[in-house]
Amino acid sequence: MEALRLIGATRHALAGASGVRDIVTEAWQVQALAQAMGSHLAATGPAEIRAEACGLSEAGSRACGSLRQSVLRDGGVRATQLSEMRDPRRALLGLGGLLGDVGIALVTVASASDEDGVYWQCMEAIDAADESSDRVLGLLRRFAVRERGPDDAWARRACGG
Repeated sequence: MEALRLIGATRHALAGASGVRDIVTEAWQVQALAQAMGSHLAATGPAEIRAEACGLSEAGSRACGSLRQSVLRDGGVRATQLSEMRDPRRALLGLGGLLGDVGIALVTVASASDEDGVYWQCMEAIDAADESSDRVLGLLRRFAVRERGPDDAWARRACGG
């Protein structure tokens, strides 16, 4: 399945999540998608973004482990359906927005929770989403430099831009 389509499906599922378990499950799904997209870009993307893409994959992987979500919805891990990224830049922008949405949903859950375990699980997941967001921004910067070309990037740095 194409990345933007998976992002849309995940965004829809997050919007429909109604309880703590559903929201944490969707946070896990988003991190699995970050891992899959990072792996895909590391394998198929331009050479100059591969290291950063590996970082996104690793961040998503660590987040999946930290969420310790054992029960997934009947559909399984959506990210395993990722087969292509037609527009990597647009897909990364979508993933970045989705990570922000997950962070907001997790803050809401953590704020409303009376259970320490749920609160700390949400805090770990928020940190993980933030780390993945940082990796997405790094990839977007790499794509921007690539699109401008190395001479233009050097000139901007030299001129303080």
